[in-house]
This record gives sequence, C-alpha cells and structure tokens, in this order.
Amino acid sequence: MLKRSCLIAVLATLLAAAASAGTVTVTGIGPRVGFSASPDQIVFGGHLVVGEVAPKVTFDPSLEIGLGDHQQVVAVNFDLHYDFDVSGTDWKPYAGAGIGLAFVGYDRQPPLKDQSDTFAGGNLVIGAGIPTHSRNRFFTEMRFGLGDI
Repeated sequence: MLKRSCLIAVLATLLAAAASAGTVTVTGIGPRVGFSASPDQIVFGGHLVVGEVAPKVTFDPSLEIGLGDHQQVVAVNFDLHYDFDVSGTDWKPYAGAGIGLAFVGYDRQPPLKDQSDTFAGGNLVIGAGIPTHSRNRFFTEMRFGLGDI
C-alpha cells in the first residue's frame, strides 16, 4: 500500500508541476524496444517528449516493461534531456538525467511464493536522434541506473 501511495504522490506532484508551468506541448510520442543487463531482459514500452521546458531541454517520461531472467520489471522514468547542436548532420545527440521507479516481481520455485519489490534511483542517459521522412524521429540511447534500479 505504501508503494502505491508513493507512486500516486510522485505522479500527482509531476502533474501539478506541469499544470502550473502553463501550456505543456507534447512534441513526440513513441515506442521503446531494447534489452537490459542485470537482469537479462527484453524491454519494451513507450515514451513522451515534452518540450522545450527550457532552451534545448525536454522532459521525457517513459514506461518500460522488462521480461525474462525469472523477473518482471515495470519501470517509470522521469528524465530531462539536453539536446546538443552538431553542424553538418541531421543527427541530434543528447544527454540527460532523471529519477526512476522500478516495480520488480520475482518468480520463485514452488513451494516458495513469488516476491515483489519497489526500487527508486537515478538515471543517466546518452543518445542521439534523427528525423525520419514521415516527420517522426528515430533514436538510440543508453541508460545507466544509479542506485537500486
């Protein structure tokens, strides 16, 4: 119950901050697909790009689901990305940081019962995106968890 209360409090705080900031413009939305190490999982989910919240800075919340390695992970990330300008190319590199919450379910062998935990920590993100012909954006990124995530 405490885990749910903390998550609701975080989401309510973020929504209140976004509402007080005035007009929020979602500039991108899309799927996420990848893999993780420790635990070894296939990861999929979605993300939003909200920006600019400051010059060259976007707010990029995401939801990720990881499956495999006898665990299920649901991660909620609240990141800020800073876009770098690089002349002579359409690629736009970025770096960012944020906070994340991970809800982990562990599959255990009978007669043991399955177990679950909630972890919080920081994120460091590096990546690059390029516009596509359909006015979308393809990106690749690497995320490093700090703390227990």
